[in-house]
Amino acid sequence: MTNDKITIIGVPNDLGQARRGVEEGPRALRAAGLAAALEKLGYEVVDAGDVPVYRFRKNDGHQKLKNLDSVVRVNEKLAAVVDGVIKEKRFPLILGGDHSIAIGALAGISKNYKNLGVIWFDAHGDLNTAETTLSGNIHGMPLAAGLGFGHFRLTSLYGYWPKVKTANVIIVGARSLDPGEEELIERIGIKTFAAAEIKKNGIAETTRAVISHFREKADGVHLSLDLDVLDPAAAPGVGTPVAGGLSYEETLAAMRILARSGLVTSLEVVEVNPRLDEDERTVKAAAGLIEGFFEARRHRRQP
Repeated sequence: MTNDKITIIGVPNDLGQARRGVEEGPRALRAAGLAAALEKLGYEVVDAGDVPVYRFRKNDGHQKLKNLDSVVRVNEKLAAVVDGVIKEKRFPLILGGDHSIAIGALAGISKNYKNLGVIWFDAHGDLNTAETTLSGNIHGMPLAAGLGFGHFRLTSLYGYWPKVKTANVIIVGARSLDPGEEELIERIGIKTFAAAEIKKNGIAETTRAVISHFREKADGVHLSLDLDVLDPAAAPGVGTPVAGGLSYEETLAAMRILARSGLVTSLEVVEVNPRLDEDERTVKAAAGLIEGFFEARRHRRQP
């Protein structure tokens, strides 16, 4: 996708986890002047508003899949919206909300590609299922669902599965994996760059390795950015912070290198929780990373 048309899609969903406030992420990013900043860079920006979210938490009989009905409902709507945006040949910029919205994002995006690649910037693997989860929170399951593992209502959302092949997923910045996630990564061979490994080898080398992996095999690449991939010092306003993360500067460098590669065809930014933030550091970091990505995208070249 080489056009310069962006559609912003807000998904103020907080039902995939237990802490309120993450539903305010899209509003906070808009209030930070995101659309105007992108327009200043020369993009044609359309804000499609928010996908409707019915914020009711109830015991729907799935203690290991909390709020399953509600999470499925919002993701079905998101999938249809994203699918339509791509068919209009526009770049979808999805603002969460918790990371469970990636279930719908992947469903709507992958429908338009034969060999979608996924780059997952996250402190966590998000590879749990009802059998392995320690919390029952579905925001820890979206990548598993996209790969076809988990409850059928999550894996088959939007009428097909899997959304992505195992060989087409790379996790970047991981440093907090549950035992079941570690087992799945080992068993099916998901490529993972742990935060400690990135610190050792450097963010530029790591990002170029990611690009090399997808250069020949993917016809589109979805970039999923969970703000908890950053160290809590840079992004305190997330629901599940983990020490030892990437710095803002490292993450920004990665965003710019990925953008210049021309491979990334969709972007989602999730888990910004303004209620847990300090001096708007996390909101500013998220906005800065998005703007840095799209600024570099205006000057695409081979890395």
